[in-house]
Amino acid sequence: MLVLLLGTGLYLTIGLRLLSVLKIPFAFGQLFKKPDQNEEGDVTPFAALMTALSSTIGTGNIAGVAAAIAIGGPGAVFWMWITAIVGTATKYSEGVLAVRFREIDHDGRHVGGPMYYIKNGMGKKWIWLGGLFATLGILASWGTGASIQSNSIADALNATYNVPPIVSAVVLSAAAAAVILGGIKRIASVASRLVPIMAISYLAGGLLVISLHLDAVPAAFGMIFSGAFGFDSAGTGISIGLLMLAMQKGVARGIFSNEAGQGSAPIAHAAAKIQDPVDQGLVAMLGTIIDTLIVCSITALVILTSGVLGQECIPTAANAADILANGQPAGCDTGAPLTVAAFDAGLTGIGEHIVAIGLTVFGFTTILGWSYYGERCAEYLFGEKSILPFRISWIVVTFFGAAALMLEGSVANIVNLFWLVADTLTGMMAAPNLVGLVFLSPVVFAMTKAHFEAVRNGTPKPRYPIIDQREQAPKK
Repeated sequence: MLVLLLGTGLYLTIGLRLLSVLKIPFAFGQLFKKPDQNEEGDVTPFAALMTALSSTIGTGNIAGVAAAIAIGGPGAVFWMWITAIVGTATKYSEGVLAVRFREIDHDGRHVGGPMYYIKNGMGKKWIWLGGLFATLGILASWGTGASIQSNSIADALNATYNVPPIVSAVVLSAAAAAVILGGIKRIASVASRLVPIMAISYLAGGLLVISLHLDAVPAAFGMIFSGAFGFDSAGTGISIGLLMLAMQKGVARGIFSNEAGQGSAPIAHAAAKIQDPVDQGLVAMLGTIIDTLIVCSITALVILTSGVLGQECIPTAANAADILANGQPAGCDTGAPLTVAAFDAGLTGIGEHIVAIGLTVFGFTTILGWSYYGERCAEYLFGEKSILPFRISWIVVTFFGAAALMLEGSVANIVNLFWLVADTLTGMMAAPNLVGLVFLSPVVFAMTKAHFEAVRNGTPKPRYPIIDQREQAPKK
């Protein structure tokens, strides 16, 4: 999966001639452009991005980064950055294909994503691959979107405020039910308000903590770059075990965080009220920049400059193979508690509240965003009648994800177990999508070329038809 994820991102980056990096300023301009109300779609491009970000800015940015550093060492952060840089091209391509091959379902919703661009772009003989993605998408949504989020929220609230996991389970599932039963428009509305406010607040708190430890910033970057290539902190040379550990955890956390290549975000971007697929592709790629290169980096620097990560918890050449097989040694925090400790080291009495509240809001919006992804996968497989049963299942899984924390005393490393399950499902979900992206990459390249030629020449941008399922018999 490391080769497939990074290889696909690198291939698309080169094929697009570094467009995903060079056009970042232009993309930010597109983000705040007022949409034409006559455009096809259900929500504004900004709301679509906020929905996608609501599912990406979550536990991966707070608990996930801490886990990557604690288990993979500081070098994991470098591989998170690499994943994000090549991931911009992947996200761009996903956004373009999502709008190009989306459909209008029998209830008038604009639906799309990998299962649709595989079916409509690759042809009937590949429909099985779209079905495989949708099946894995449902499983991953339960694991990545519902259970791991509610589990991490309950973990943080229990560690900070001693809130019993069962209380978190009841409140989270009830709040999720109140929003997701209203569909994409209500999810987008909530995400558009919560995500920007919480992201700015979290970043401000993180920058303040880093400013209090400015003298430790150079050393933090030193640990990141040396650990990335397997250099032992003891100075004994390069360790292949450390290199593999940093790569594995860094790429896994990077993909979990920004979801580039996973195939989830294009499901949200397909609902955008926009006609030109390239315009939405440019907006889509901003998710990777905001999520990993900004938010995750702030979390990483807070942890590495605070001094809370003891030397005994930093992987070495001697124990890298053991950590790869068995996880972090006992007594070393690997999730939200490590980030809480780092923030509180700089802002005593305040830092823990920033993390706990941030994790709760980010995790909750991720639960909302992923519910939409799983819902669309269920609709693709079983039709519109499956939507309500899926929403009910989502509320149940959210409840048990948080409630499972009560088993912490009897099940060893239950938090780590949840992260490993989420990683596995993330990788499985990504595989069919990456096959589709590579297969359809010539379409992305041609559409991109046509778009920017039209922009340069001042001619109308290309328009593409949308398959309207209302003109066909309903799926039984």
